Amino acid sequence: MTEESRSRSQSPHVCDQIPHLLSSFVDTFVDFSVSGGLFLLPSPTPPPGPPPLQTLHPAPDRLVAVGDLHGDLPKSKQALALAGLIDGEGRWAGGSTTLVQVGDVLDRGGDELKVLYFLEKLKREAARSGGKVITMHGNHEIMNVEGDFRYVTQHGLEEFRVWADWFRTGIAMKGLCKGLEKERDPFDGIPVAFPGVKEDLFDGFRARIAALRPGGPISSRFLSQNLTVVVVGESVFVHGGILAEYASYGLERINDEVRDWINGLKGRLSPHYMRGRNSLVWLRKFSDVVAKNCDCSALEHALATIPGAKRMIMGHTIQESGINGACNNRAIRIDVGMSNGCGNGLPEVLEITRNSELRILTSNPLYQSKHKSHLGDDRKSGLGLLLQEGGPRQVDVKA
Repeated sequence: MTEESRSRSQSPHVCDQIPHLLSSFVDTFVDFSVSGGLFLLPSPTPPPGPPPLQTLHPAPDRLVAVGDLHGDLPKSKQALALAGLIDGEGRWAGGSTTLVQVGDVLDRGGDELKVLYFLEKLKREAARSGGKVITMHGNHEIMNVEGDFRYVTQHGLEEFRVWADWFRTGIAMKGLCKGLEKERDPFDGIPVAFPGVKEDLFDGFRARIAALRPGGPISSRFLSQNLTVVVVGESVFVHGGILAEYASYGLERINDEVRDWINGLKGRLSPHYMRGRNSLVWLRKFSDVVAKNCDCSALEHALATIPGAKRMIMGHTIQESGINGACNNRAIRIDVGMSNGCGNGLPEVLEITRNSELRILTSNPLYQSKHKSHLGDDRKSGLGLLLQEGGPRQVDVKA
């Protein structure tokens, strides 16, 4: 066979790949434009069907937990840098550390998509370094998938409107290639006007519904990977808290059912255990800012239902005094209201070393100064503080 004939025999195979290469290029182009200039590492080719969700994880040598981020990318990066998880360029630097973010990335800020993309980037980078990034649902993720936009900001609507422009541009570019299946318009069935909403916000509302409704491009791509409850070593993570009746229902079952709902397989409303004041993302029985008001009996009952669980770690309720514990440190509350749109507190994160030693990593020098004598020398580089039991600490956490 001559070189020319060999080239001709190979060319149809090469040409067959062109549509898929074009599609990948367009997706990368759209991601770069929407995310603020991020390139995502390739992810492994998923097997057919929904990817499995891992509910139970062994205890890592180092575990870091971060509270509610609410659409604030700069504060998100500050919190992660505080724990040494990212470098100055925003790349994963945590090695084999496991990071858990307990939900509420959405609402109250204008960088919601950028935070989602940033966490996705870190997931892929961490996996290559032997680390792990676990993202979770908060009540605000559930609200948005259900179309409840009460806490959306105008900047948040604009970010989604821009996303929609780029996303539809990408669909149009792919539509020029005959070898690609035509994609469904994400705006199908969405109203063009909304009673009680200013006309100049219509496009932002339509874009947000299109992106986040069950089966939407953003909800399916990002939020469907979130866990509702996860156990890492001896710690149970959940956004609001979990009662024994829901723990008995089955943690894996909860995660799978919420995932299926977000992927558009279960109707418009979330499962019953995600709605109401006693649900997993709304519960506040263990997070009252006055520790003695917490329902420690219900907490003990819930933990006893989950084999090996020694503590529950949650966000959802802002602790103005910073990260703290209640019920003999069986309840750890890590939402410090760090987002500019929700308290503007100074970043703090929780660190757990080898399943047992709990410390607060804080950026608040005032706190360190006031508690130096009380906490002794249990600090690392001036940032580490042993977790304290009880109510408010005498700390100014406002930026």
